[in-house]
Amino acid sequence: MSEPTGSLPVLTSLDPCEVERIRRDFPMLRERIRDKPLVYLDNAATTQKPLTVIYALQRYYTGENASVHRGVHFLSQQATVAFERSRARLCRFINAADPAEIVFVRGTTEAINLVAQSYGRAHIGSGDEIILSHLEHHANIVPWQMLCEQTGARIRVAPVDDQGMFIMKAYERLLNERTRLVAVSHASNALGTVLPVKQIAVRAHRWGARVLVDGAQAVSHIPVDVQDMDCDFYAFSGHKMFGPTGIGVLYGRRLLLETMPPYQGGGEMIRSVTFERTTYAEPPHKFEAGTPNIAGAMAMEAAVDYIDAIGRSRLAMYENQLLVYATQTLERIDGVRLIGTGTPKVGVISFVMDAAHPHDIGTILDSEGIAIRTGHHCAQPVMQRFGVPATARVSLAVYNTREEIDTLATGLRKVIEVFT
Repeated sequence: MSEPTGSLPVLTSLDPCEVERIRRDFPMLRERIRDKPLVYLDNAATTQKPLTVIYALQRYYTGENASVHRGVHFLSQQATVAFERSRARLCRFINAADPAEIVFVRGTTEAINLVAQSYGRAHIGSGDEIILSHLEHHANIVPWQMLCEQTGARIRVAPVDDQGMFIMKAYERLLNERTRLVAVSHASNALGTVLPVKQIAVRAHRWGARVLVDGAQAVSHIPVDVQDMDCDFYAFSGHKMFGPTGIGVLYGRRLLLETMPPYQGGGEMIRSVTFERTTYAEPPHKFEAGTPNIAGAMAMEAAVDYIDAIGRSRLAMYENQLLVYATQTLERIDGVRLIGTGTPKVGVISFVMDAAHPHDIGTILDSEGIAIRTGHHCAQPVMQRFGVPATARVSLAVYNTREEIDTLATGLRKVIEVFT
């Protein structure tokens, strides 16, 4: 029987040959650490960069270097076109409705601070409530604490269960007429848990609350559609999605951005300035004071082009298969206890060992050329929830392989040998 007209192609994962071709795009993966091949498993902290991103930075500084928006000469116009093309590309990447909803910032942290100090100070006051989840990175906790100190609002925390899963019913009980904003991670940097952000947004909007999603750990691992998600703000960083450091995006609904006061003052974000009065530019430029990270924006465009060339759904499928393999491999090692086992997850595994403190685990693995993260991962409330001071964290990307997981397992067995 022939395939029905218009049916979707069968989705397939990446095969080992494709992954090997991808690995060749990342120069850092050819490095040796302590005379051992690098096994890079710290992608939740920052990802490695493909050559296309590196070349985008080089191309700007060697062939396009000029300030944007304010010049009439050829280079300035050329740089402006490329900069705004990057904005439009990122708009399409997360399916925002309008490039004006894409604000360039230094990263997720600055994006959240912008919303806290601009939207928050204008709309959240004494007695109002902000709901966070127990899975938040410090960048999605501290700015709201600072806002509460300034305004007299208070934070309420939606709990998670023993597997690290968001408890929807408990969250629903927190919502009330005083709820002004809900700020949650799309995926936990400490555990990998993917939160049901669309359902969270639906329930928040029933009470008239706005919703901010910290997408730093999700945007390079799973497809993101901010319109379908129905969030009001979405924040993410370039360096966690194969792009450079120092560049990120705040998505905000245009109607909200238009009503928000500027976060910083200076050049570029104005229409006119006198000593008596300043009038501000329209979004997004109202929030982009000073000379922006032009090269970073262009390189971030190259990063999303790279991700889409692989295929976000195929990338997610491969990483999930690798996550399953890594989870099963670690579970077979005596004395390893996984922290946060709920699903769905992105490729993050946190664990502790009976034999050694996480910092000792990391040190011994480093001697084998294996890079993981140890500590509280800027998520101390998560550690407190699970009764541990720190964990060892393995975080995966599309260029990781089963062979690297096997090398990790060998390294963990060496940890056991050293401490027993």
